Amino acid sequence: MEVLRIAILDFCRRRRSNSFCPSEVVRQMYPVDWRYFMKDIQLVMMEMYQEGLIVVTKKGLPIDPNNLPSGPVRITCPKQPNSLK
Repeated sequence: MEVLRIAILDFCRRRRSNSFCPSEVVRQMYPVDWRYFMKDIQLVMMEMYQEGLIVVTKKGLPIDPNNLPSGPVRITCPKQPNSLK
């Protein structure tokens, strides 16, 4: 799952303060089979959210970091680590 963490961080670097959908990450990595990786990207996304690396929102509001979201969410990266600038 490390590759998914790196991919999310890469999107953070490229998007800066703009939000993105977790499906965008797996669509770029696996254009044909991206749907098979949605559960994996959600789990990694939530781990990173709990670690404070990203913020996950639904309808513009942060979601509960302890519950896997249902429906569409967005990822934002409020703080850019120095290595990603």
